[in-house]
Amino acid sequence: MPAIARTAKASYKKQLGTLELTDTHLQWTQDGKTVPSVKIPLQDAASLFCSKEGAPQVRLKLGLVNDDAGHNFTFSSEPQTVALTERETFKSELTNVISRNRSGAGAAPPPPGVVTPKAPVTASTSVSPSKPSTPVAVPASRASVSRATSVASDGRVPIIPGADAASDFRLRKKVLMSNPELLALHKDLVMTGQITESEFWEGREYLLLAQAAAEAQKRGRPGQLVDPRPQTVEGGEVKIVITPQLVHDIFEEYPVVAKAYSENVPSKLSEAEFWKRYFQSKLFNAHRASIRSSATQHVVKDDPIFDKYLEKDDDGLEPKRPREEVADLYISLGATLEDHAETGNEKDITMRAGRQRGVLPLIRKFNDHSERLLDSTLGENPPLKRRRVEGDGQDNFSQIELEDLRDPESSIGIFLEMQDRQRCFEGQLMRGIAAEQVPARPVDVSEAHVDFRRELEGWDARFNQLRLERKAADAALLSMTQNVTARLDTKTKKNGLPAALFRQLTTCQTAANEFLRQFWGAMCPPPVDTPFAPSLAQRSAKAAKMASYLAGTREKVDALVRVAQIEGADGASVEVAMKPVLEAVERALAFYRAKNPSKATQHKVA
Repeated sequence: MPAIARTAKASYKKQLGTLELTDTHLQWTQDGKTVPSVKIPLQDAASLFCSKEGAPQVRLKLGLVNDDAGHNFTFSSEPQTVALTERETFKSELTNVISRNRSGAGAAPPPPGVVTPKAPVTASTSVSPSKPSTPVAVPASRASVSRATSVASDGRVPIIPGADAASDFRLRKKVLMSNPELLALHKDLVMTGQITESEFWEGREYLLLAQAAAEAQKRGRPGQLVDPRPQTVEGGEVKIVITPQLVHDIFEEYPVVAKAYSENVPSKLSEAEFWKRYFQSKLFNAHRASIRSSATQHVVKDDPIFDKYLEKDDDGLEPKRPREEVADLYISLGATLEDHAETGNEKDITMRAGRQRGVLPLIRKFNDHSERLLDSTLGENPPLKRRRVEGDGQDNFSQIELEDLRDPESSIGIFLEMQDRQRCFEGQLMRGIAAEQVPARPVDVSEAHVDFRRELEGWDARFNQLRLERKAADAALLSMTQNVTARLDTKTKKNGLPAALFRQLTTCQTAANEFLRQFWGAMCPPPVDTPFAPSLAQRSAKAAKMASYLAGTREKVDALVRVAQIEGADGASVEVAMKPVLEAVERALAFYRAKNPSKATQHKVA
């Protein structure tokens, strides 16, 4: 009997009991019983999660190689500090076990005959991982266990190398939930034990990588100008919901508000009173992104604190904050100021500032916001494209030259192999020489002008008499309408098949396609040599298994034909629909029989 290293009071599925850690197993025994109800070999430990500090319940979740749901235990010792101490002790021991499993030096294998029950985890059970208990990835050298025994599933859980099992499972779950067809295929093949989880995701790693990249992408700063909108609640009261993010955005967008906050809170005003008076002040209306806000300031009451921070409207022809001179002609709006001096270069009406002074502060506010937005995006990184400088002088034309329109490489084209190439080029050359030797006819300009005027006489009358025939346009429109209708009917029509039978056909087709994908992946693997690639023996065994599945496709199609005939549908339609799949299956099996003559009789389409 293995020695017990750690023990603690813990509940499992709301049943009180004792949790024990031995040198080979983690086991839980219900109170009043002597035989453990849960017995987990330590070599199956894959990941570890713990509840957050301060949570009402002290929980520990152990994820297994063959069970992503794992087992949840709640430490029930009183007081809670004792339960926390016991949880930390178990966590430390199990962390060492998982580390040994990752390094390939796991504990001894469990004795035969021990069955580890799988506990389903409901959605109401939420265990948040603590920082010290980072999920531990499954070792690449261990064989994963699945409901279906697989020769290609060893060492490939998680699916993405280098990722931990918990995050890999989460990515797979999100990909399946976002793709109903892939989810249905997973249920039909993996959940029924026909193929393993690793085999299913082999070749679909790009979906997981795309999901991981989408989640890792950081959101940038929102481009919307900070402008809190009051909300009217019951009783006619107006309120503004203040969040920490809103406060941060206001301080970043309007430094004068941050200055007022630091000078008056909490010495003169409380935080709640500060924001209440700010949203009722002229300063808030001056910051609002609307021309009407300037008119609102005349009806807002004076505030002795916030009125000190008011600034005069920036409605002059020149802005108060001088901008740096734009040296890049490509983005300078005044770069063409001196162009066309001989014909006049007066500014267009849209380029004359100050015609409506009320909009100038708002425009400059938007410009300042856009500048801050760009600065926060670019940071302090150097610009990707610098101005070209030739010697001491500056090439102005190079600043407005678009590199995307320049061809960096000259291509000679595709060399065409042709017969009698020399004769072909000689013939073209002779025709060109003969054309050059023909004397060109001189053109009489005055005569051409007279002919041109003669042809234009009465053009308006002829133009009014022009009538376009509608037959061609109507025929084209009718043809397009019929095409769209036919495409829509083809997409929605089930060829008279019942809905249940059509779903069975779809399931059979997708399953056969998946078996074909697995078969060809084993017979003709991609030329990528990785530590996780299966060996030749594993690929041969996998191909044999997939060939056995493919050999039953004909029998499944015949069964669907009989079901269609029983339900009064046309069995020939089923044959026509499944004919491409059967041809692909027959070609795969013929290829397999040619490669393995000794197994030719075992894999024939019935």
